Amino acid sequence: MNNNFKIKYPILITCFFLVYGDLKAESAQSIKDELEMCVSCHGDKGASENPEVPILAGQHFYYLYVQLKDYKSRARENEIMSEIASTLSKPKMKELAQYFSKQSWPNIGFKASDKKTALGERAASAGQCVQCHLGSYKGDSRIPRLSGQHPLYLYTTMIDFKNKKRLNSPAKGSLFSSYPEAEIEAMSEFLAGM
Repeated sequence: MNNNFKIKYPILITCFFLVYGDLKAESAQSIKDELEMCVSCHGDKGASENPEVPILAGQHFYYLYVQLKDYKSRARENEIMSEIASTLSKPKMKELAQYFSKQSWPNIGFKASDKKTALGERAASAGQCVQCHLGSYKGDSRIPRLSGQHPLYLYTTMIDFKNKKRLNSPAKGSLFSSYPEAEIEAMSEFLAGM
């Protein structure tokens, strides 16, 4: 190997990373204002530390995109999110969904009690939740990841389905109407602790 190559090679690598870094920054730059609004509730890069606000970091792209569309159309109602989504174009929704889906899922460090884990696992098995959310409860494409999500957010979401407050997945409303609240609470803790 000649010395000329040894000198140029690190320069090429450095240039590649500088350009690639600029491209990544540029793509996030196009949604900078929207990201600032998102992280004010959902946390840095979507890694929410607020137990009432869902983690977006590492959630599936298509699921995130569909939820934004549902908020915009009001198929899914939330006073804050419906208002925010009403201002977003489809390309912006896709960029936001792409951005958050590329982040790493945070570890919230939640551990359910053995009793809640056993009850929650039985309840989830009875509902055959693994058929859609998969055995690891990490979902796939249109199906959200549930494992490691905040237990309070999971509980609230399931109760909203049960009480027909959340309507953008009618099958979930029918499913959760058959569960007592104690089982829903146990499921939320079981899933959060995974």
